[in-house]
Amino acid sequence: MSAANRNGRVAFQLVALVVGMVGLAYAAVPLYEAFCKTTGFGGTPIAAREGAQPGERPVLARTVNVRFDSNVDPNLSWRFEPLERQVTVRLGEEHLAHFRATNKSQRPIVGTATYNVTPESSGPWFNKLQCFCFTEQLLMPGQSVDMPVLFFVDPEMDKDRRYDNIRTITLSYTFYEAKTERAKTLLGGIPANDSGKGG
Repeated sequence: MSAANRNGRVAFQLVALVVGMVGLAYAAVPLYEAFCKTTGFGGTPIAAREGAQPGERPVLARTVNVRFDSNVDPNLSWRFEPLERQVTVRLGEEHLAHFRATNKSQRPIVGTATYNVTPESSGPWFNKLQCFCFTEQLLMPGQSVDMPVLFFVDPEMDKDRRYDNIRTITLSYTFYEAKTERAKTLLGGIPANDSGKGG
């Protein structure tokens, strides 16, 4: 094989390697997110399926307190808070909670929330059926919106004595300003005469 052919082959392999690495970098975040949602790793609540049939998921007498924590990135001019600070639920019981976000600024903003639960060991047992997390939310100046979270704590947790000491679980959200292409599209769809109105 000639030197030119060898160089061409090496160049092609390097280009393929770079393209592959870029592809993996883009895929890493959603893959990690999916892994955490499936396993509860790092205190990430599991995304569960809705519509369990009667008897499919038992509701136990054992209860846990679920506290709601809300945070806003300092660069995001929103107020964000739970409508109730704490609820007591039975294992297996579905509960619907709401958070309220308000845009305090004079401009439209798209926000997105990340979340986790503590203690981290409760992550695999905390199941969300409906959640606003990772959904980009457009708020006009002064606009408020209530966002639901439907969840349950898996009754299977009661079968493992290692989790007997879990009496309180904290579900925590943090909102950030979204700067993705989708956020730009949402902001681009606002008529010019609406961009400064409250809601």
